[in-house]
Amino acid sequence: MSILVDKNTKIIVQGLTGKTGGFHTEQALAYHGTQMVAGVHPTKGGTNWTGSHGETLPIYASVAEAKERTGADASVIYVPPAGAADAIIEAIEAEIPFITCITEGIPVLDMVRVKARLEKSKSRLLGPNCPGILTPEQCKIGIMPGSIFSKGSVGVVSRSGTLTY
Repeated sequence: MSILVDKNTKIIVQGLTGKTGGFHTEQALAYHGTQMVAGVHPTKGGTNWTGSHGETLPIYASVAEAKERTGADASVIYVPPAGAADAIIEAIEAEIPFITCITEGIPVLDMVRVKARLEKSKSRLLGPNCPGILTPEQCKIGIMPGSIFSKGSVGVVSRSGTLTY
């Protein structure tokens, strides 16, 4: 059973072209068919990202464009702290229903702006500073090692990635 993400969830990656975003996108693609459908970068739109195992994803210049072109209903954010709040707000403005932000160290006042936008939106935010979310054998969004989770009747929610593992 899944609650927030499942095998049908289509995910865009904000921060795909960075080292962390690229690494964890490769891990997600390798996990039971997680549907990573595109990346977003304001100056790299129109190009493709290629992973170390030959995976490719299109890069769009905005979240709105990526959503329109792919039908994405989720976003994961691997953007450094200084730009993470703006990345979240961009996903909110594009009406992405489920946003996961892995980034830690986002300034508090930036998150106050995000909270104000969220309250008036259709989006739901998991994070920031979280390990992500995983539905066993269906979908992995974030930095958790998929191999340690198995299907069952109990769900685990934790603010700490280490305690989740």
